[in-house]
Amino acid sequence: MGLSSLTVSNNRKHIVVVFIGLIFILKIALISCANQESQIYTVHLGERQHDDPNLVTDSHHDILGSLLGSKEASRESMIYSYRHGFSGFSAKLTSSQARELSENPHVVHVTRSKNMKLTTTRVSDYLGLTSTDPTGLVHETDMGSDVIIGIVDSGIWPESKSFNDNGLGPIPARWKGQCVSGEGFNASICNRKLIGAKFYAKGIAQKYKGSFNAAERNEAMSPLDKIGHGTHCASTAAGSFVQDANFLGLAQGTARGSAPRARVAAYKVCWNKEQCFTPDILKAMDHAMRDGVDVLSLSLGGEIPLDFEVDRNDFAIAAFHAVMKGIPVVCAGGNDGPETQTISNVAPWIITVAATTMDREYFTPITLGNNITLLGQEGLYIEEEVGFADLVYFDDLTKADFKAGKAHGKILFTFLTDRYTEEIALYAESKGVVGIIIATKPTDLIELGTLYIASARVDYEIGMDILLYLQTTKFPKAKISPTKTFVGRPSATKVARFSSRGPNSISPAILKPDIAAPGVGILAAVPAGSGYEFMSGTSMAAPVISGIVSLLKQKRPDWSPAAIRSALVTTAFQTDPLGGPIAAEGSPRKLADPFDYGGGLVNPGKVADPGLVYDMGHDEYVHYLCSAGYEDISISKLLGKNYTCPSPTPSMLDVNLPSITIPYLSEEITISRTVTNVGPVGSVYKAVIEPPLGINLQVSPKTLEFGPNTHKITFTVKVSTTHRVNTDYHFGSLTWTDNGAHNVRIPLSVRTRVLNFKV
Repeated sequence: MGLSSLTVSNNRKHIVVVFIGLIFILKIALISCANQESQIYTVHLGERQHDDPNLVTDSHHDILGSLLGSKEASRESMIYSYRHGFSGFSAKLTSSQARELSENPHVVHVTRSKNMKLTTTRVSDYLGLTSTDPTGLVHETDMGSDVIIGIVDSGIWPESKSFNDNGLGPIPARWKGQCVSGEGFNASICNRKLIGAKFYAKGIAQKYKGSFNAAERNEAMSPLDKIGHGTHCASTAAGSFVQDANFLGLAQGTARGSAPRARVAAYKVCWNKEQCFTPDILKAMDHAMRDGVDVLSLSLGGEIPLDFEVDRNDFAIAAFHAVMKGIPVVCAGGNDGPETQTISNVAPWIITVAATTMDREYFTPITLGNNITLLGQEGLYIEEEVGFADLVYFDDLTKADFKAGKAHGKILFTFLTDRYTEEIALYAESKGVVGIIIATKPTDLIELGTLYIASARVDYEIGMDILLYLQTTKFPKAKISPTKTFVGRPSATKVARFSSRGPNSISPAILKPDIAAPGVGILAAVPAGSGYEFMSGTSMAAPVISGIVSLLKQKRPDWSPAAIRSALVTTAFQTDPLGGPIAAEGSPRKLADPFDYGGGLVNPGKVADPGLVYDMGHDEYVHYLCSAGYEDISISKLLGKNYTCPSPTPSMLDVNLPSITIPYLSEEITISRTVTNVGPVGSVYKAVIEPPLGINLQVSPKTLEFGPNTHKITFTVKVSTTHRVNTDYHFGSLTWTDNGAHNVRIPLSVRTRVLNFKV
């Protein structure tokens, strides 16, 4: 007998159900495989357990081999072994392997590798870093001839005149680094100035699954800098003297870095502009610590949300090990301003730098038909003057008008809105427009225009003046003149709009940034071309500080990185060098406060003689780690020895920083700080308080006396609020003064948070 129709129907349903189940299982398997695809992870093991680097690497293979089954598999998986400044490795792992490895008792933590982004002639004069002053820091240190600055960036252009070694003596004997050859880079070009040049690409190659083609990305597999960022930063920090340096005839003068005789070691970790992969960065820092650099300068940064210093942040951990070895680490604060809580590189052992303008500005004159001249403040126009031409408003034109030639020979005026785009500008250019004036929000950027016609940018306020002229004049006209350079007043110093701002989003009680330096329109070396160009960013401000730190390192070799940071902060300007107030660009513009510039604008003339310093070492950093809530086991692995945090947990407010930041004040609290005398024996200091609005401060003792046997004194600050509602931050300062010879000033930032649960 045949099967009934009901039986056939049921069998068919069963087959369909089984088929659907198989598809579902297959999908789960495919998803599982995708999730198990190897990624690059960094495994941190804390301090080295062996002095022999080979033994350190062997221990890494032991750990990884036990997971993967053999040392051969370990060698295939491992990308870098970090074995000089600290212990750790980067390897290709699946997510489940990374989780399993994180449970190994020797592992501090495991992080998935990530990308980080890249964040002169006038700077030295502006800051008073003159080589002719017989008593200045530059002169007293022979311009930094005995210090080595490690620049971790996009490489170096060795043929730049800024890296000539004229007048330099032998390379410091302690130097263990080298120059390596590669595409377009012969190691023999290194000299007594450029003493080290290496490149690191294993991490980024693995990121591209081994298919990273340098040539396709206009890169060279060598230390050679093809994008200019690293060369610019290196010459800003330590460029040699170059006569008559200029860019397109603007800002002519003698180019030099903050420390013009310091030696440069370049570590290339950034490829194709913003491709800076953390395994490569860590290996460069590991080598730099072994090579013997005195200062590490990194114009690199992350993005919000930031990574926690011990549990997630590979870079911050490497920086911690460098600082523990006495190497200051100077970093850019980021270019995500003027919004608050955007500052990056916030670990308390890093010197974090904000960017300011200086007393040099570039204006593009725009003369209207009524003979009133307005000044465009952004963008550079260096071609011939465009004489008086008809001025037309972009919104009054249609595409048909352009096609009919109604814009031909005219100057176009527009506001930068959704309707106006770069493509429209190119279209207007092709239709015979002879110039474009664009009203836009200020950006503090100084860069060459991208169009082949006259162009100028103005802010909205000046834009409204032009619009009023257009709408009230029968035959409006304008002319655009080439950009002119203005030095000195009325160019007051401002914190740049782009400069990232505090408060610190990870640890609000840790003030960031620490210090500010010029970072707008910095003229420094670049590859080929004119040899010198303007760049703006906290990337440019950081090497200004790196150069100054290197001079201080040579002048005060016994000072710790924290003492150097303290000297920068406590001696800083809160006005520009000419005495004017420092504003902070934003919406609206305001007077700068500690979240804009930390202690203030760097003051190289005072930094070597601060009088007192707020020092930090091993114990103070551990205090911070405990107060931040990191587990004992993580801290122990990081330090390479057992450590148990005290109970009760110490307060982060007592971390010995050259600042006091209280993010949540509701009742009276007492904070402590310890100062170390680095000035004359017998110095006596008295407290001068500028309290934040509505905040009561009591300092005890009010007088500090440093006798022959007294080098350190601890004082307390009792803080209370008169506010009865929640407030924003208010700012003040605490200064220890010895009758004016030294004024050791730290910024105060206090926010009242009153919790009221009454219904």
